[in-house]
Order: sequence, then C-alpha cells, then structure tokens
Amino acid sequence: MTDVYTWERLRVFAAVARHGSIRAAAESLHVTGPAVSQHIRKLEQEAGCKLLEPDGRGIRLTHAGRILSASAQQMDAVATHAMKDLAALSTLVAGPLRVGAVASVLRALVPQALLALTERYPRLLPELQDGEATDMLPALHTGELDAVVMESWTHSPSRIPPAVRTHPLAHEHALLAVSDRHPLAHLQEVPLNSLRGQIWTSCPAGSNAHQALVQLLRSVGLPHSTIRYCVADYTTQLQLVAAGLTVALIPQMAAPQDHPGVRLLRCRPSVTRTLSVATTWHTETPAVHAFVAEMIRTAHDRIPQADNADMSGGDY
Repeated sequence: MTDVYTWERLRVFAAVARHGSIRAAAESLHVTGPAVSQHIRKLEQEAGCKLLEPDGRGIRLTHAGRILSASAQQMDAVATHAMKDLAALSTLVAGPLRVGAVASVLRALVPQALLALTERYPRLLPELQDGEATDMLPALHTGELDAVVMESWTHSPSRIPPAVRTHPLAHEHALLAVSDRHPLAHLQEVPLNSLRGQIWTSCPAGSNAHQALVQLLRSVGLPHSTIRYCVADYTTQLQLVAAGLTVALIPQMAAPQDHPGVRLLRCRPSVTRTLSVATTWHTETPAVHAFVAEMIRTAHDRIPQADNADMSGGDY
C-alpha cells in the first residue's frame, strides 16, 4: 500500500478537496492545472475508484473522495506543522506567509509591510485574505493562517481564544462623519447622546465594527438607532455620508484628510479601537516574527504618535 499512495499525490488531492476546484488547488500549490489533474488521475487509478465527479461546471468529491480527503487533510496538516518546526530552528525568513486582515487595516498598513518584507527577503511568499477577526482567528488554530491583523473596539472588545496572543500595533480614535450640510457640521466635537433619530451606515451585521457601533449606541442611551446602510468599505460609507443619507463612525486610519462633502468630528465620549497582530505559538516562524516586527514599524510611521503613546512594542 505504501508503494501506491505517494505523498505528493495525496498532498495535491488534499489541496483539491480543501479548495474545491482544480484551478484553485493549482494556484495554491504554484503548479499548473494539468499537473494537478494528472496527479488526481493517477491517484484514482491506484486507488481503483473515482475520487472526483462533475458538478455543473465544477467538481465535487465522491463518497470515496470524502473518505480519503479526511486522511489526506490530516497528513497535510502534520506535514505543515513539521515544516514550521524545521523553519523555527533557523532564522531563515522564507516560504509561505499566510496573513488575514480586516479591510481597513489591510488597506492602510499591510501592503507597505509586505512590500518591505519581500524586498528584504526575496524567498518569502506572502498570501493575503481579508475578513472579520471572528472568522479568521479559528484559522490560526487549524494552521490555515499564520497571522491575523485585527481590530478590537475599546467599548466592545473582540474575544480572543486562549491559545492566541496579540501583538499591539496602535491605538486610534474614531470620528463621526456627517455631511457638510448636516446641522451638526459646524461643531468640532459632538456628544454622541445628541444623535437621536440619525440614520447610520456601518459595516455589515456580524462584523466587529457593526457590533461595536450597536454597543456604543446602547451605552449612550440610543438603543433603537437605525443602521440602514450596511457596506464593508469605509470609502463607500463616506460617499453615502456626503450624499446626506446617513452618518457614520469612521476609524482615524480610514478617514481621509479631506473628503468632499464630509465633515469629520470628534466624539464625546471618545471612541477608540486597538489594532494588533494575532498569532499562536505553532505559527510563530521566523517569517511571522519578521511580519509582526514590520507591521509594528509600519504602524508607528503611519499613525500619529499621540495615539500610539500607550502601546507597547510587542515581543519583536
């Protein structure tokens, strides 16, 4: 049996099962689609059964494929951990670096950090995805991600799993965005409890930012406020504000210095969030150490020092 099921073919099959398509598996393995298909055909011949079957324009696992997939995924996870253990024995910053990040931090900090790292370490292969911390933090435990760049609102902290530790990047204020035609637009600072009856825009329900806004409005005595426009992108939120349709709470990092038709006002009480990189002990390879250190440097340069004054530099 050991002469039949080669690790390379099982590794390719595990990628197909994980990604759900030949093309996506090929991209993740940095090989061609025909090469993946050839591995699957040979594995089916050796196994004596079909592992994949057509599903519309795509594919799906057969019953036999699902059975083999469970073992192949376990083997892939063991091999991934083994490679990380070996990488941790040296200072070589190379190989895959899989990063997840919330969109606002991704746009403002992550590209600069990854550019600096890839220029310094040409053998580093970063991969990136955006999403919510609640969805991405479990991927640290399973080994699907090596680091998660996340936010945690001071009045509505994110839940951190016990095995995860965070490396602080910055502490920043959020601003109230109103149309320049809004009755409050002439103020420098707005009491949040004066916003009764306002229509809000926020990130989609279930996101950290949406939950933070709901908690904030409850805390200032506005539990029945209407959040009518739910869009993930802060730039789009500001366009809705400029049109006079809504008001929004915008993190300082996502707030442009000048947006036509929009006034950005300080809040009373102040609203703040902490930005950090989350890791786990089994993902902390030299590549992850380098990423955390570069993110700290990038945040230090990007965010005003007054907002960073109470942040430690982490372990790197």
